[in-house]
Amino acid sequence: MEHATNEYGLIGFPLGHSFSKKYFDQKFEDEGLLNCKFHTFPLEDIKAFPALIQEHSNLRGLSVTIPYKEKVLAFVDEQSPEVQAIGATNSIQIKAGKLTAYNTDIIGFEHSFKEKLNSTHKKAIILGTGGASKAVQYILDKLAIPYLIVTRQKTNSTNQINYTDLSRDLIEQHEIIINTTPVGMFPNVDDCPDIPYESLTNKHYLYDLVYKPDQTMFLQKGERNGATVKNGFDMLLLQAEASWKIWNG
Repeated sequence: MEHATNEYGLIGFPLGHSFSKKYFDQKFEDEGLLNCKFHTFPLEDIKAFPALIQEHSNLRGLSVTIPYKEKVLAFVDEQSPEVQAIGATNSIQIKAGKLTAYNTDIIGFEHSFKEKLNSTHKKAIILGTGGASKAVQYILDKLAIPYLIVTRQKTNSTNQINYTDLSRDLIEQHEIIINTTPVGMFPNVDDCPDIPYESLTNKHYLYDLVYKPDQTMFLQKGERNGATVKNGFDMLLLQAEASWKIWNG
């Protein structure tokens, strides 16, 4: 008797060349999981999500990427405590028709980020306010690292500022700078967040959630000034593995 195919997938828009698809296709091949398939589902509108779930009755898990990490929560049955705290998901388990939202970005980010963190890295600046930014904020809170969030929007929040307010002094006072935006991601490899790079020193640690290219312009400019740098590739691997455990847990 043939086993039913266990399906997994990624929702987001646009998707292009997906890390998740390549990663899981390779994993299924390496581990001989012949009854597992991974799909990409580029959804132009999150309202198409319920129909997608109905059409694919063998779906066991979904990865979620930009721009749906927050919006998809309207369609799930349950949220993990972390998702409730953050307000964003990147991983949905589908079990007996029930959709449960988890956040494995926090697992991936924490383990990857701490690798190059040292005792002189005391305060952080987070570039961006989306779902990935919320996962980063959650971990910085856990590590008791105070932070400022930089946004392009108008803001009245006490710990949020605009890019135009990002002075040399602020850069000097915050040794950690984390880019959670897609700025600098392939194919726009010459772009970088608009910050005063000339204020960076060897005391700074720049972390970019972007992993393609390996070294974004943001990281290149940091490295030129002696900063410690790290991209988001390890974070991606770690969150994908954590998602796999959840989907099959």
